[in-house]
Amino acid sequence: MTRRLTIRRESWPLAKPFTISRGTKTHAEVVVAEITDGANHARGEGVPYVRYGETVDGVVAQAESVADAIAAGIEPRDLQALLPPGAARNAVDCALWDLRAKSELTPIWRLIGFDAPHPVVTAYTLSLDSPAAMAETAAENAFRPLLKLKLGGGSEDLERVRAVRAGAPKSRLIVDANEAWSPEDFAALAPALAELGVALLEQPLPAGKDEALAHLPRPVPVCADESCHVVADLDRLAGRYDAVNVKLDKAGGLTEAAALVKEAKGRGLRVMIGCMVGTSLAMAPALVLASEADFVDLDGPLLLARDRQPGLRYEGSTVFPPKPNLWG
Repeated sequence: MTRRLTIRRESWPLAKPFTISRGTKTHAEVVVAEITDGANHARGEGVPYVRYGETVDGVVAQAESVADAIAAGIEPRDLQALLPPGAARNAVDCALWDLRAKSELTPIWRLIGFDAPHPVVTAYTLSLDSPAAMAETAAENAFRPLLKLKLGGGSEDLERVRAVRAGAPKSRLIVDANEAWSPEDFAALAPALAELGVALLEQPLPAGKDEALAHLPRPVPVCADESCHVVADLDRLAGRYDAVNVKLDKAGGLTEAAALVKEAKGRGLRVMIGCMVGTSLAMAPALVLASEADFVDLDGPLLLARDRQPGLRYEGSTVFPPKPNLWG
């Protein structure tokens, strides 16, 4: 039977405003791709990201542009040439994988050649705020094994990390500067982060202006986020980064993200499986890759006022693999 693609937009309120160096958001604006073939109903979710020049309207239009190709029966590998990396391709790509798994009655992890997913510990993200406020939030979440804190540049960044460490003395810490530092900031702050036991530092310098990392000591492993979207980016990262943050919305879906994970691991890089702020439908495909990850940051649903139902099962910071009625 002919397949039909439907695209819709959704807005999910956050539990509280979420702030990073580039601004504050109160809702997760997502785009959902649905593909039906008469017997099966499949879905994928993408999160448009302004940092990468995306809007909800633009992502919807991009996704709708492949409706005829979907009806003609294209597979995920064919989609890579039709849409660029980004939220639109992610939503459609994940829906195609969901459809294939349901049609073939085969779990996606087997289709893409990964190990069976298992429960994993996700980071929990602390929004950028004053040191005192971040210390309070850290104390409230000190039971979590892994915390990720957002920084914004400026004189208070080190105090923010110290405050979070004091509030959650036993948690492992990931620090995410979201491109807000200069090389001078990095040189001054990285040794102090090492003393505070920070396990990973994400994207301290702006993408495209990170060449200084190749010439500076890295006392804390440095992870590329905005600087790494797809496999083709890895050559440029050599000598600058120790890890990459693989997000399906950046890579443009499970197809490219799976390839990026395998290639990064093959080059000796550590891998984080990360996310934009979205619902369980956006996290589910990423969990298929988590068996290969050194760090997992799939806390999007934990930041929402309410999640999609059925959603993923979270117990504290442990997230369990998706069931087929959600995705896959």
